Amino acid sequence: MDAHSMSAAFRQSATSGAFPPRLRRGRLQPAMSAARDRSSVPRLADASSLSRARNRRRCPPVRLVMRPSVAAGKLEARGNGMTRVRWIAAFTVIISGLLCWAPAQAQGSDGFVGARACVSCHAAQAEQWKTSHHARAMLDATPPNVLGDFSAAPFVKDGMATTFSRAGERFSVRTEGPDGQPHDYDLAYTFGIDPLQQYLIRLPGGRLQAFGLAWDTRPKGQGGQRWLDLYPGQTLHAADRLHWTGRDQTWNYQCAACHSTNLRKGFDLATNTYATTYTDMDVACEACHGPGARHVAWARAYRTPDTSPGDHMGLANWLRPTDSGHWEMNLQTGIARRTAPLASIELDTCALCHARRKPLVPAPVAGAPLLDNAQPALLEPGLYFADGQIDGEVFEYGSFVQSAMHRAGVTCSDCHEPHGLTLRAAGNAVCAQCHMPARFDTASHHHHDPNGAGGRCIACHMPTRTYMIVHDRHDHGLRVPRPDVAAAVGAPDACTRCHAERTAAWAAQAIAGWYPAGRQTRPHFATALQAGRTGAADAGRLLDALIRDTREPPMARATALALSHDQAEPIAPATLRQAAMDDSALVRAAAPRALPAMPSPAMVQAIAPLLDDRIQGVRVETARALVGLDAQLAPRQRASLASATQELLATELTDADRPETHLNVGLLRVREGQATAAEDAYRTALRLDPRFVPALVNWADLDRMRGQDAAAEDKLRQAVTIEPGNADAWHALGLALVRRRAMPEAMAALRRAHELAPDNARYAYVYAVGLNGAGDPAQALAVLEQALRRHPGDRELLTAAIAIARDSGDMPAALRYARALAALDPQDAAPRQVIEQWENGRGP
Repeated sequence: MDAHSMSAAFRQSATSGAFPPRLRRGRLQPAMSAARDRSSVPRLADASSLSRARNRRRCPPVRLVMRPSVAAGKLEARGNGMTRVRWIAAFTVIISGLLCWAPAQAQGSDGFVGARACVSCHAAQAEQWKTSHHARAMLDATPPNVLGDFSAAPFVKDGMATTFSRAGERFSVRTEGPDGQPHDYDLAYTFGIDPLQQYLIRLPGGRLQAFGLAWDTRPKGQGGQRWLDLYPGQTLHAADRLHWTGRDQTWNYQCAACHSTNLRKGFDLATNTYATTYTDMDVACEACHGPGARHVAWARAYRTPDTSPGDHMGLANWLRPTDSGHWEMNLQTGIARRTAPLASIELDTCALCHARRKPLVPAPVAGAPLLDNAQPALLEPGLYFADGQIDGEVFEYGSFVQSAMHRAGVTCSDCHEPHGLTLRAAGNAVCAQCHMPARFDTASHHHHDPNGAGGRCIACHMPTRTYMIVHDRHDHGLRVPRPDVAAAVGAPDACTRCHAERTAAWAAQAIAGWYPAGRQTRPHFATALQAGRTGAADAGRLLDALIRDTREPPMARATALALSHDQAEPIAPATLRQAAMDDSALVRAAAPRALPAMPSPAMVQAIAPLLDDRIQGVRVETARALVGLDAQLAPRQRASLASATQELLATELTDADRPETHLNVGLLRVREGQATAAEDAYRTALRLDPRFVPALVNWADLDRMRGQDAAAEDKLRQAVTIEPGNADAWHALGLALVRRRAMPEAMAALRRAHELAPDNARYAYVYAVGLNGAGDPAQALAVLEQALRRHPGDRELLTAAIAIARDSGDMPAALRYARALAALDPQDAAPRQVIEQWENGRGP
């Protein structure tokens, strides 16, 4: 490529859109909630955490729907059915049922009856539940429930003082409100219990907001009994979305679905208001077991004629395993094994709240597969390290499904008592249920003092990470420590967490000495994921092998599919076909994400059958990938795409209160060629949040496509004013200025984008090409060299470096880049021929 061609390429990149080609197709991204997916909220102890809270003052009260208590016979169930009836208790229950039974219509059409209807028959479970974190997930802000010291001295941050007060039963704070001025606010509810208690405050429009100061409930000796700023080191003004009055602190969206039972968000897009309801304020029986009306009716009638034994006593969500398997200890390995593969929906039930995910439906269907209700996050940077360890606040599901325990058939209640939420046994005894203590709970296994911290199973296999300043949470990957892998991918390791003065290499050597044929002798999926994240030269090959290896966790294989989208070499259609037929819905849902920006017909046909998949999460992700590619589909497939696209729109609008939702709708409409509808969606996003920069940037790109360059530039200037640190906005503005040939200002904007996002190879490429066109090839090569250190396998960077080095007369550098390009694909003869010509003095 000569200098003229490079300049032409630069102009083409400016006219082709605000984003790199791989993004311009309008890759719709699920807008996950911060409570479910806090993708934009720092959560580590050295950053800060998203608080959740809510108040009861200026807006209509949350409608608490409680049901009359319904008595029923006390039953004891064993296995899959009832084996004994306590007839004396049953007689008493029948009499009380006649006295207090509520009319059917009072139960509501949703079938939820409230926790009080369960207590009379399930007293023991209710007693356990009363002391659990589920029962105290959210409570009225009354003296017995409020743990914070409201006589404490004012808390001052950034010149703004928050004062605390109590008047009888009422607790109040005086703090900065949404207008930036101090106001008095009553607490409406407490939120959580240990190690922090947060508070919810009412604001207009039916909103409950999470206050930014929390009470540290730990004992004073552990550093607790103090007010805690959840965002230390950050200045949050009233306009900031993380300010307690901002949209990322709104309980109705961020927190409510997992802290209350039978939540109905009740958002009205036209008025931007909420009328949120729930059956139980906290996490009660029906949050896990599903609506209880049929079960109560079954219990009241003691198996009515139309209720078969296979109906599971009328329970909406039968949480017992439905297979015939049981656990047996293998005396040779010292590890228990299940005699039959686990058939249970328990994990899918728990994952609805214990996963980082985007909801797909307004109200989850009890007992449905997880991906019919929600789309879980994959092992993405910022959420997980490349070896699968937790990084951001991701809860437990994404880690646990990577584990050997999960593959063996272990489920949540094997370790956790489901009502009181305590462990099944104390300390190492919980692990001893499946791991023979004589083999594993010994110094010969863990090589530590059995009575010390290193002798605890969780120290090595479930290390913690700190969130919300003081909350240590265990990684549920239950992994064997691999300090060798952790060091290679920049992840922490359990060994040097305790032995901080040592290195990962020291730890790896020690483990190799203890276990010469141990896990360190086997490959790890982290190698492929790290290669995919960094754009390594062999990333495509490694990712392809991981996707095909069904021995690896589906979570890792699904992540490899998503990473394949950004690689220089597109995924092989055969690999895509295999992924589309995988047993795991997680893998099938990720297969469409592997499509490159311009997929071949073979790739499209590989995933097209997924439009009719039995799982909703798979169908909508396939529609997300295929919208706009109708011409490559057969007529029947187009009908399936139309149906799946309507599902996709419905799942997006589940969170219609979020601007990200309407951004995604806008991107979808652009790919459908509906410019007016896309503009309407961007307008809606900005109505919900006038400072939502992604909507401005994408609207500007829509203006560019319609030839309205002046309007596009205005929006982009507004975007960089709102968020001066937004690299996407600066890059888009730079390209808009190139189109206007305002080169000095364009180069300044492109430089700013590159500085803000130095890991973005596309931004480095465009900036380098611009520098070369401006007569500064040396600086252009410096930018490309820096980018190639991060992305050694990026063909675009290498091609630009070859051309710029050659045209500036630096043939040794041009040859070096050419050899690197040739090494990426030894089968490609073209680069080798050029190298041979140059080496023989016949070129360029």
